[in-house]
Amino acid sequence: MKLTKKSHACVRLDKDGQTLVIDPGGFSEEDAALGADAILITHEHPDHFDEFRLRAAMENNPTARIWTLKSVADRITAAFPGRVHTVGHGDTFTAAGFDVQVHGELHAVIHPDIPRITNVGYLIDDGKVFHPGDALTVPDHPVETLMLPVMAPWNKISEVIDYVRELKPRRAYDVHDALLTDLARPIYDRQIGALGGTDHQRLTPGASTQL
Repeated sequence: MKLTKKSHACVRLDKDGQTLVIDPGGFSEEDAALGADAILITHEHPDHFDEFRLRAAMENNPTARIWTLKSVADRITAAFPGRVHTVGHGDTFTAAGFDVQVHGELHAVIHPDIPRITNVGYLIDDGKVFHPGDALTVPDHPVETLMLPVMAPWNKISEVIDYVRELKPRRAYDVHDALLTDLARPIYDRQIGALGGTDHQRLTPGASTQL
C-alpha cells in the first residue's frame, strides 16, 4: 500500500491499482480527490469536507463512491444518487478494495459553548492505517500507522502525546497540520518523537511512503 500525504488532513492510499482518499477538504489541493475510486469523509467541517473537490472527483470517475456520516451524506446524496453511503460507529465495508472499519461518534470538544458534531474515524485494512478525523478516538484494534492530528483548535500537544502513548502505533504521520507554521514544526517533531514512544514522522504534501 502506498500512502501519499496531501495538505492538511487529506491522505491518499493506493493499492492494487485502486485509490482511496480521506478528507479532501478546503485546505487540501483542488485536485486532492481526483482519480479516487472511493472517498471517505470524517465530518462536515470545511477543512475536511469540500463539495467542489468531491464533485470534481465524482465527475472525473463515474464509478467513484463516497462513504461518510449522515450530516455530510444529507448534503451530497442528491447530487450523486446511489453513490453516497452513510456509515456510523461499528460499521464495516469494503471500498475500492480496502477493508474499512468505522470508529468514533463525536468531534472533539472545541469549547463547551460550541455544540459537538458527529465525527467518525476510519481503520483501513485491519489496522494498517487509522485516520481519526477530528477526535482522539481509540479503536478496539491495534494500529500500525496512525494519521496523527497534531494541531487544531480542539487539541494541545500533551493530549497529542498521550494519544500516541495510548494507541501505541508502529508509526505516526502528521495530519491536521495546516495551522502549524514551519517555525513550530521542530518543536512538535521533537516533543512527540521524544515522548510519544513511537516512530513519529512528517511527510510534506505530495510525499509518499510504502506501508
